[in-house]
Amino acid sequence: MKIVIAGAGIGGLTAGVALLKRGFDVTILEQAQALKEIGAGVQLAPNATRVLYQIGVGERLEGLACEPPGKRVRLWNTGQSWRLFDLGAASRDIYGFPYFTLHRADLHQALADAVYALSPNAIHLGEKVEGVKQTGGKVEVTTVQGNVYEADLLIGADGVHSRVRRALFGPDEPVYSGVMAWRGVIDAEKLPEHLRSAYGTNWVGPGAHVIHYPLRGHKLINFVGAVERDGWQVESWSEQGTLEECLNDFANWHEDVRSLISAIDIPYKWALMVREPMTRWSSGNATLLGDACHPTLPFLAQGAGMAIEDGYLIARCLERYKDDLPQALARYEALRLDRTARVVRGSAANATRFHNPQLAHAEGAAEYVDREWSEERVKERYNWLFEYNVDTVEV
Repeated sequence: MKIVIAGAGIGGLTAGVALLKRGFDVTILEQAQALKEIGAGVQLAPNATRVLYQIGVGERLEGLACEPPGKRVRLWNTGQSWRLFDLGAASRDIYGFPYFTLHRADLHQALADAVYALSPNAIHLGEKVEGVKQTGGKVEVTTVQGNVYEADLLIGADGVHSRVRRALFGPDEPVYSGVMAWRGVIDAEKLPEHLRSAYGTNWVGPGAHVIHYPLRGHKLINFVGAVERDGWQVESWSEQGTLEECLNDFANWHEDVRSLISAIDIPYKWALMVREPMTRWSSGNATLLGDACHPTLPFLAQGAGMAIEDGYLIARCLERYKDDLPQALARYEALRLDRTARVVRGSAANATRFHNPQLAHAEGAAEYVDREWSEERVKERYNWLFEYNVDTVEV
């Protein structure tokens, strides 16, 4: 079976490795002229790292990733701290695989290298999808550069602004969530020692929250600050803001948060848009994965994880039903639709939880955090995610 994957991001490359390992003929089209990822961190829970070990990438990442011993919740104004959940050795003991925080570029490079090792000419750079045509049980992909690729299956892994999705289902209708996010990567040496903690930290406050965690052997700290505000609706990862504007959004926050912001080299800002989960991903000999079909707010730290699971499971389904493509795609959708929709909705619920007005004052906030981040509530929100096993789900 000849398969064309549109997009060499994390999901597309994971699918590429998983399919190549199963003997499929894979071509990956990437619009960028060079394979490079944006400067940002990514969290991978054990449901995702399981996949990376299964496709031979996990060990390579061990020297590049950090394994936080746990996560903490801190209060926006007082800095009071609560345990969220334990990770590190606990993640390996309970779920069988680690919880990684790592630089997106390191993950991306490891996946690209795995593709190249299996098929040196699989990735075609500078190829942006222009059109998709299906005839006679085949799919033709035309690129802006004028090249035509014919395949038995097209997988659209081309992100939140997916051209494949638009070709199959028409334009989507994103709605501004009311939240925009700041991101930046910080040189850890610029920070006081207590802010170089190995732990991941979620600061929660009325109308905003901040997340930070270590990268690259604790040499870097990833920062994300989400704030409810109007007036910024550009859905892009490459729009630069200013430190002054970012500090202004967190004007009365704890000095630790302001120290983190002040140490960012270049703060980037992007509008967080919401889309209703799609009820169908496939049309004829084409389907979607990752952000192309279930973009999510980043508040469960599962966006990359869902794309990685998609990539592995579509390979399992195609191997299981290699002589029946409609059945393979139907099974893939059946496995993924509910789980990814639950992530989309759970992420939106976390935005409300992280920004609750009850967090405004220390006395009400402590009671709220004790309740919302009790061990029982945390297990309800995260265990179903972390326990998922891509190898044992029935395809």
